[in-house]
Amino acid sequence: MPGIDKLPIEDTFEDSPQTRSLLGVFEEDAAAISKYSQQLFQAMHRIYDAQNELSAATHLTSKLLKEYEKQRFPLCCDDEVMSSTLQQFAKVIDELSSCHAVLSTQLADAMMFPITQFKERDLKEILTLKEVFQIASDDHDMAINRYSRLSKRRDNEKVKGEVMEDVYTSRKKQHQTMMHYFTALNTLQYKKKISLLEPLLGYMQAQISFFKLGSENLTQQWEDFLTDIGTSVQNVRREMAGEVDVMQQTIQDMEQANDLLYMPDPDPSQVPVNRNLTRKAGYLNTRNKTGLVSSSWDRQYFFTQGGNLMSQARGDVAGGLVMDIDNCSVMAVDCEDRRFCFQITSFDGKKVAILQAESRKDCEEWIATINNISKRIYLSENPEEIAARVNQSALEAVTPSPSFQQRHDSMRPSTQGRPQAARASSVSSAGSEAPSPALSVLSLDALVAPNTPIQFDIISPVSEEDTGQVKAAGQGRRTNPFGESGDTPAEESEDSILHQLFIVRFLGSMEVKNADSSDVINETMRQILAARAIHNIFRMTESHLLVTCECLKLIDPQTQVTRLRFPLSSVVLCAAHQENKRLFGFVLQTAEGRVDGQPITVCYIFESNNDGEKICDSVGLAKQIAFHSEMDRKATEKRKEQDKAKEKQQEELSKQKQIEKDLEEQSRLIAAFSRPTPLAAGTDGQFLVLSNSQSEDSDAGVEEREKGESEA
Repeated sequence: MPGIDKLPIEDTFEDSPQTRSLLGVFEEDAAAISKYSQQLFQAMHRIYDAQNELSAATHLTSKLLKEYEKQRFPLCCDDEVMSSTLQQFAKVIDELSSCHAVLSTQLADAMMFPITQFKERDLKEILTLKEVFQIASDDHDMAINRYSRLSKRRDNEKVKGEVMEDVYTSRKKQHQTMMHYFTALNTLQYKKKISLLEPLLGYMQAQISFFKLGSENLTQQWEDFLTDIGTSVQNVRREMAGEVDVMQQTIQDMEQANDLLYMPDPDPSQVPVNRNLTRKAGYLNTRNKTGLVSSSWDRQYFFTQGGNLMSQARGDVAGGLVMDIDNCSVMAVDCEDRRFCFQITSFDGKKVAILQAESRKDCEEWIATINNISKRIYLSENPEEIAARVNQSALEAVTPSPSFQQRHDSMRPSTQGRPQAARASSVSSAGSEAPSPALSVLSLDALVAPNTPIQFDIISPVSEEDTGQVKAAGQGRRTNPFGESGDTPAEESEDSILHQLFIVRFLGSMEVKNADSSDVINETMRQILAARAIHNIFRMTESHLLVTCECLKLIDPQTQVTRLRFPLSSVVLCAAHQENKRLFGFVLQTAEGRVDGQPITVCYIFESNNDGEKICDSVGLAKQIAFHSEMDRKATEKRKEQDKAKEKQQEELSKQKQIEKDLEEQSRLIAAFSRPTPLAAGTDGQFLVLSNSQSEDSDAGVEEREKGESEA
């Protein structure tokens, strides 16, 4: 009937808090109807019991009819036709109450029977269905709780089968009971009007048939009105019958369509996973920490609203915000005591939520939906079409399309009898026109090495080289059991001018052929993200990226252990994604590693909580600082070499002077030896010959005397 809202039977299987809230409104309306019908029944019963008090009872009935529009019915509060009709009835009853009384038999058949039947049959049916629904709902909650606590071991298959059968039975019972309960509440809106109008119609017909003393004008005036009311009641009956048939057919269709969904973990082949969703709602178990190592699981209703994840308890009127899932990360996790679990990490990494779905299908759909919301696809005009196109692109992204490959191969000349080394140089000679430079840039072979495996775990390409250096350093050095190299200088990070720390998540790495432009980083991002989407790899290793003037370090955020160390001189290129600014990567080139002696070029891709361009700017700043530091170091070394050369020259000059001085001394001694030897007279009058030593002593004595005289 137009103007009457009804409970949606299609939403009974989901059993969302919104549906429960709407059900509460209908239950409140049924209670108001029961209360009002009880008052109306008592008023009509007074008419039946006491003919002498007929006038007072009719007046009370008229009063209650006038107060209908003042009643606070949660539903149909704006039904002006019903209110005006009851107001007209109240006016007629008020006029006739002072004139005549109605025979008790006519009142029993025409007035008391419909209202009694409505009170004893229809309203009690509502109460009975309410109790049965509450019992079925409690049984379903107990069955779901037992199912959620199932162990992951396979030695209790019998218990698992019993629990799943219990969930199937209780869920089916709750669904069927809820559908019949909704149907009864929807039908009550029609029966309410019938139970109000039909007793009044019988009462008026009894009054007219019993009393023939009324005015012809009064009788003729109201006969047409009563005829219209009778026709309206019949129309309401027919409309109610049609609505009941539609609801019964809906119940049958829903039972057939949802038979597979009664099982908690349906077969994926029969119920496929939809990865193109941008909105999802349903019950999930959330883990709450109750202590340092203990935790509890609570079952709540979760739903997405724009870029937010909301939760709502069954008794709440509205939902509450769990976290902002724009630019968040989601991945499947392995919990020790639960299955089908996934983890959501906020964009800043400060908030983490671990949730459990009922089935593997539900878990994958939640992960896909949150991934689509994280990419802000929901802001577009056709979010589901864009999500489908993105997922389809991800499926086709690992290998180039056939049309592109055929076009690229068609532009290459025949390579029969030519070495492969001349393959690139001979491309321009194919056909009458040379291929455009853009096509050569777009060539996948020019960017990424063919058949290159993708590494999703953190493994350093220079680990073997570092291991060999550690072995060559000496056998007596102990290695760090936590993975840190023992020969790393302690002052490396302390003396560095630049210290910047970023929270990053490692997506993957693969070998590339060159590092001439940022296209190689974009192509590597595309292939790694596509491979993750195809193979359902959602787990990422979170680390702290430390940017210094000497190196880039990946540090474990929990143990503070250095996982990887990249020398800054080996980083040849760093760039961020043009659209998704949180994605960035850098190309690392090692000097050795292959048998042919060629360097290895590897591209590493990361996801950051911050802007990837800021990280790239930080790396560029570190390289500039390192370059200037290297230039200053070389200038200092050059000055030191010049100072050493000057000192060496001074030493040579001093040595030359010393040699000249020694030569002069030697010449003087030679001259002294070459002089004739003087004769000394002895005591006996003979001459003595002095020895060389004596002559030298005499010369030294003479020099000392002359020196003393000069000083005096």
